[in-house]
Amino acid sequence: MGLFDKFKQGLKKTTQLLNTDIRDLFKREGRLVDDAFLDELFAVLVKSDMGVAAGRQTIEEVRSAFRGRVVEMSDLLGAVKTKLRSLLDQPAELIRLAPTGPTVVMVVGVNGSGKTTSIAKLAHLFRSQGKKVVLGAGDTFRAAAVEQLKVWADRIGVAIVSGEKGSDPASVAHRTVAHALAESCDICIIDTAGRLQTQQNLMQELGKIRRVVAKQIPDAPHEVLLVLDATTGQNGISQAQNFTSAVNCTGIVLAKLDGTAKGGVVVAIRQHVGLPVKFVGVGETPEDIAPFDPNSFIEALFEGLAATA
Repeated sequence: MGLFDKFKQGLKKTTQLLNTDIRDLFKREGRLVDDAFLDELFAVLVKSDMGVAAGRQTIEEVRSAFRGRVVEMSDLLGAVKTKLRSLLDQPAELIRLAPTGPTVVMVVGVNGSGKTTSIAKLAHLFRSQGKKVVLGAGDTFRAAAVEQLKVWADRIGVAIVSGEKGSDPASVAHRTVAHALAESCDICIIDTAGRLQTQQNLMQELGKIRRVVAKQIPDAPHEVLLVLDATTGQNGISQAQNFTSAVNCTGIVLAKLDGTAKGGVVVAIRQHVGLPVKFVGVGETPEDIAPFDPNSFIEALFEGLAATA
């Protein structure tokens, strides 16, 4: 499945919602771009959870280009897509790879965000690229989390380092990096216990893991990826802001995109938090992860409308 098709799969619910609502704006041939029309369009965009700010900026783009004119759907889509692409603009680099030795990726997030599954998908993606991968089962508070990660590691065919239930997560991280160095691994992915962004003691623990890793590899972790559940919509923004301030997140993995009709939240997250969205989860299997590409995302978001515009 190509990148565009993965986005189509992940955005199916959002696309269906947008298609219906935008077609309703054009029940008759052509629409006069006046305040009433712009209000209707704004409501459609916000309904996809892209946020009030992004919705307003997009509306202003349409207002500037077409106010007082009768537009067809194709005219409208062109302006909306152009604005959303600019709002989603981000660096092309997905993962900052270490110049030599293992690249260390630390993964954080709240409980239930899809963190463990996202780690498995990332490991599978790197494995498919011919990279040697080791996982660190740093969620030592939940035995089930360790077991789940072990099952994924066996299924994907990658090594895993774990500790006893309740053991120091920083110790697991240390041993995982040591394994990566000793076994000449390319990628070292360290899981961490799910936590609320308000749990300061646990947030400080993430800082300890960072410090332990950095003692072994000075510029590690090379990436700190925050897993957000797309189905939580705008709530993900406060999570991203708090986690970033605590552990300097470098990017976002947006999980469960296929489970929501509010896929526009990608725009809100990118705009309010400033972190690049690096990967999106678009299904249940290990293959169901897509490197984030703004152009493919926008085209998939409005798939079906372009053909009828």
